[in-house]
Amino acid sequence: MGNFRILLDIFDVLLVAFLFYRLFLLVRGTRAAQMFFGLALLMITSIAAEIFGLDALNWIVSNLKTVWVIAFVILFQPELRRALASLGQNPLFRNFVRTNEAGPIGEIAQAAHRLAEQGRGALIVLEREAELRGIQETGTRIDSRVSSELLETIFTPPTPLHDGAVLIRGSHLIAAGCILPLATNPNLASTLGTRHRAALGLSEETDAIVVVVSEETRSISLALDGQLRFNVEPTTLRSELASLFVIQAQKAA
Repeated sequence: MGNFRILLDIFDVLLVAFLFYRLFLLVRGTRAAQMFFGLALLMITSIAAEIFGLDALNWIVSNLKTVWVIAFVILFQPELRRALASLGQNPLFRNFVRTNEAGPIGEIAQAAHRLAEQGRGALIVLEREAELRGIQETGTRIDSRVSSELLETIFTPPTPLHDGAVLIRGSHLIAAGCILPLATNPNLASTLGTRHRAALGLSEETDAIVVVVSEETRSISLALDGQLRFNVEPTTLRSELASLFVIQAQKAA
């Protein structure tokens, strides 16, 4: 029993040391780092006061600890939010926790819906396993996080990039104004526009997913594996994209 208690104490000390080390890594380089060291110094002083029986010093330090922690939380909310977000993105936690955050898929579906309502055309390419470096080089590099506002701005005439396609890799919009290969199938309907032909052409050559917004019909289409689906509802578009990328992630795993 005594040996087991010693092992528990050792584990307790190691766990606390690990948590403090991870906390230090999260706040390192931020304004919170200095207060972190101040809080650590207060804790060390409190332990020393208890060991040596310094009651007055222990009382002062104990009261300061409460104030220090509250001040730490209030003053450094942004840093703490980033730290907790970084901790939540750890693969160890992602295996146990599933979030409902739509991420770039939600932003794309929202932008497509708004663009369709306003009668603005759009061509959105989502890269999957096959890298589209050649397509990327035909456009203007953006390299920004995907947002519905950014997509709507790019596809608003008379911006210079609104006629081309945007290339999305993961959660980043890599390039805009990209040129896609047109479909060469002679059996395509003559009424099919350039955007739809470009979407089909890329989906025939790669595994990319292409979202098309028609300015004439104000509808959303989805091109994949050389097939084109018309009149896709925004909610259906979101679920379709989500399921396709979940399948891709499972194959990669």
